[in-house]
Amino acid sequence: MSKPLTEQELHNLAMNHVGKDLEKRGFEFIAVNSKLKKHPQFVCIDKSKQYYFVIVKAVILPDNPNNYDIVWMESFKKHARENDAKVLYAGVGLGNMDNEKSPICLNEEYLLEYNGIQVLETNLN
Repeated sequence: MSKPLTEQELHNLAMNHVGKDLEKRGFEFIAVNSKLKKHPQFVCIDKSKQYYFVIVKAVILPDNPNNYDIVWMESFKKHARENDAKVLYAGVGLGNMDNEKSPICLNEEYLLEYNGIQVLETNLN
């Protein structure tokens, strides 16, 4: 019988996809935090030494991975401004290949919805 992935394992799977994307884009990792509900997951810098705080959110499909808590994100943007960092958001949708009501299991194929990294403006409105 297949072993369903835990919430932490699903989060780690999402972080792996996002981490590979960040590497391809040329970001250098300063810190990585894979614990659930600890933000940001990645602290990176680009070639111009600009800091980025990257939020990774794993959701179970059919939920939309591009949605995030707007109120919470405003407080996080404030934290980024105080640290002269920009905020990047990466939502990752994961699902069972055969049945959306079934869990995603270890060593089995899965559905992936990843639309890339979103730059979130940190300027005050």
